[in-house]
Amino acid sequence: MADLSSSARKDFLVPSSQAAVIAGLGSWLPPRVVGNEEIAQRLDTSDEWIRSRTGIAERRVVDHGTSTVDLAVEAGRRALTSAGEDGADAVVLATSTADQPCPASAPQVATKLGLNGVAAFDVNAVCSGFIYGLATGAGLIAAGIARRVLVIGADVFTSLVDPEDRGTVPIFGDGAGAVLLRAGDDGELGALGPFDLHSEGELAGLLWVEAGGAKNRRSDDPRDHYLVMQGQTVFRHACARMAESARAVLDAAGWMVGDIDRFVGHQANIRILQTCAKQLGLADDVMYSNIEKVGNTSAASIPIALADAVKDGTLQPGHRVVMGAFGAGLTWGSTLLRWPDVIPG
Repeated sequence: MADLSSSARKDFLVPSSQAAVIAGLGSWLPPRVVGNEEIAQRLDTSDEWIRSRTGIAERRVVDHGTSTVDLAVEAGRRALTSAGEDGADAVVLATSTADQPCPASAPQVATKLGLNGVAAFDVNAVCSGFIYGLATGAGLIAAGIARRVLVIGADVFTSLVDPEDRGTVPIFGDGAGAVLLRAGDDGELGALGPFDLHSEGELAGLLWVEAGGAKNRRSDDPRDHYLVMQGQTVFRHACARMAESARAVLDAAGWMVGDIDRFVGHQANIRILQTCAKQLGLADDVMYSNIEKVGNTSAASIPIALADAVKDGTLQPGHRVVMGAFGAGLTWGSTLLRWPDVIPG
């Protein structure tokens, strides 16, 4: 058993002014690919209809028995490998599809990664979860509670989708992505800049699952256990809020829109990304998207996109990067950094 005595932990409890720096990056997608044609065979839709409205051609879907914890472990292990580390002082798991309602899934992820005894907990801000998770990890480092924090975004979001709903089935996929944060200096490449986080609970009904929680544990109507989405209204809020949030962190950092080399946003829908870019005045090649191949993977989408952007050469060391997300809750947020020299694990 890990030594959890106060004497063993006292060196972590000294407040620190250190920045949180991205030291490692990893992602994991289930091997099963589900293309638009497969969906069109069982629902009233087509490849052309899906592509024109979402920009998605295919997505990854877990096999029966594969869980959020499984995906998170694979991505977390790759982030640790990328950083050349075999440990962390805390694990923050951003997810809205935990393996069970109680307990949180993060402690199981930590144990499977050999990180017994470390702080581990879930953060649920749905599609904004990774940004919230980064802010949480940065806070742990700034407070002196941890020097290395593994932040994972993982979701089996297809588990929340009504298999007969052509409005949501084509959009969502499953996956996980992770970064290892370490304590460092705010002038370093990879140091996370200011954060901007918001919520608007009055609009929770625009994107939600009615049943399964303490208020309504079980419903006789199976549809109450699936995601309900008011797509057009969500679209308007997502575009406006992501653009507002990006401007807020730019102002806080003293950056101009023209300083942005890459905008890596939550991969919700290609039209949302394009509209957000237009509202910000970004050049076409600044807004990164990999949604065509992976779909909307909720809290996993930004770290998966970061890993893909590094792999395909779109994201280079020194690039000024803004990350932004919008999700159910409603929640939204942004942060920024100058990209470090990391190779995905």
